[in-house]
Amino acid sequence: MKSNGFKTAVVVFGIMMISNISFGQPQDRKERKEPPTFSELLKEMDKNEDGKLSKSELKGPLKEDFAKVDTDEDGFITEEEFKKAPKPQRRERN
Repeated sequence: MKSNGFKTAVVVFGIMMISNISFGQPQDRKERKEPPTFSELLKEMDKNEDGKLSKSELKGPLKEDFAKVDTDEDGFITEEEFKKAPKPQRRERN
């Protein structure tokens, strides 16, 4: 009798462990990315290499919020303006 109870307990424990592993979060899930730095944006988008970003050089959320970030309204985003910029809103998931 005791061996049947022990075997049952081992089987139940094993099933619980397997189900927890299979329903847990995937191990290869990408970590949340940090927003790019200003220097990274310059490397990627500053086409004329003047050290600042114009609206025509931008894409994505930064272009959409250009007026909010360009606080001195000179038509360019400098590093200081970028550092003081409001954080973009997170997109809702469906």
